[in-house]
Amino acid sequence: MEIREIVKAIVEEKKEIGGIRQVYFVACGGSLGAFYSANYFLQREAVTLRSAAINSNEFVHEAPPALDERALVVACSHGGDTPETVKAAELAKQRGAAVIGVTYTPGSPLTEFCDYITGYKFRTELETSFAHDKALVPVHIAVELLQQTEGFAGYEAFQDGLKKIDGIVRNAQEQVKERALQFAETYKNDKIIYTMGSGPSYGAAYIQSICIFMEMQWVNSSSIHTGEYFHGPFEITDRNIPFLIQMSEGRTRALDERALRFLKQYAARYEVVDAKELGLSTIDPSVVDYFNQTLFTCVYDIYNAAFAEARNHPLSVRRYMWKVKY
Repeated sequence: MEIREIVKAIVEEKKEIGGIRQVYFVACGGSLGAFYSANYFLQREAVTLRSAAINSNEFVHEAPPALDERALVVACSHGGDTPETVKAAELAKQRGAAVIGVTYTPGSPLTEFCDYITGYKFRTELETSFAHDKALVPVHIAVELLQQTEGFAGYEAFQDGLKKIDGIVRNAQEQVKERALQFAETYKNDKIIYTMGSGPSYGAAYIQSICIFMEMQWVNSSSIHTGEYFHGPFEITDRNIPFLIQMSEGRTRALDERALRFLKQYAARYEVVDAKELGLSTIDPSVVDYFNQTLFTCVYDIYNAAFAEARNHPLSVRRYMWKVKY
């Protein structure tokens, strides 16, 4: 089923009991980070719907009291076999919530506890539109839910954005190829790299930090919200510490610009990835915020391939994950 039909079926099913009132985006690691924009969208645009993004294990051990028949749980696991996420989906079903599974792997354990399944595609599968990116599929679900419950003035603009994002991302990836090689050569021996971002695109900085630098490259890292940078983190800034800063397109860009001004004055080693420069501003301003994360994560694919090559450390290498009991 298409996302629109999935949401329609759930809305119809819950109509007799007063409709969906709360939405929980539940996952772990990069999958939880991929929910950032969708959760942000509902928190900023919805009037009556309530939304939260929660780590799966926390969800299992401390389930929200509002998890009931009027809740929608969107659970994501790439392989569909993340134990904590499977348990979270099972708990949601026990509480009577509607459950949508977002996964790359059909027929996985997660699907047993989901009412509906929707997939996404690897960004490296070039035949696939980036409208099916892992971070954008949950936004699409959130947009449809808001449209079919409260109504969303930016609905048509969002649909237009879905049509444009593929071309934007492909052009952006081409645009950064040389810069990515330079970044890799410059920072390949660094032991720590901070990522920075704001708004719905902060999820991209979070994923880059925990999944790429820490998990896949064993480089110490932390993601810093540009709005929080001046409330503690900026004290570590000097001419030697490297930063990767996202310049988002939309309402929180001013936060990123303020942080960049400081870096230009007091730092010397920073990489700027600018959504406006990379063409995202061709999407309507009313919804452009919610496409930032997909642009950044897809552009980081180019950076990360170059970085791994320069460090002779394949992105597939792990020390503990899937190798020891945890």
